[in-house]
Amino acid sequence: MEKLRIDKWLWAARFYKTRTLAADEVGKGRVEVNGQEVKPAREVKVGDTVSLRQGPVVRSVVVKGLSGTRGPAPMAQQLYEETPQSLKAREAAAEQRRLSPEPAHSIEQGRPTKRGRRELDDAQRGWGDRWSASLDGDGKS
Repeated sequence: MEKLRIDKWLWAARFYKTRTLAADEVGKGRVEVNGQEVKPAREVKVGDTVSLRQGPVVRSVVVKGLSGTRGPAPMAQQLYEETPQSLKAREAAAEQRRLSPEPAHSIEQGRPTKRGRRELDDAQRGWGDRWSASLDGDGKS
């Protein structure tokens, strides 16, 4: 086997869980071969450089082997070799995620309690049909 479709290779190398997902990602322009955007039917060969975006991280790998079947993970890892720049970028992104604050901690309060919900409902009913917060009903302060 000298050439293989890029979507099939990405699936066999375990970058994506299904071949359909791999084809969708290629179609969305998130995969490049040798610096060029490709279509799912583009054939990849040994020695090609494949760049793919997985979430916020861009991975760059060199194709070392071709396989049309999806095998175990250790076998799939033999199909490619990640470039040193890609490894550094992934490590930096992992460190950034580790050091960044948890988004959920910025929420001071969660859902309102039953009492809080009643207070919000009472406050909304207090507005009535007015569209302005002004004291007189004509919209002028």
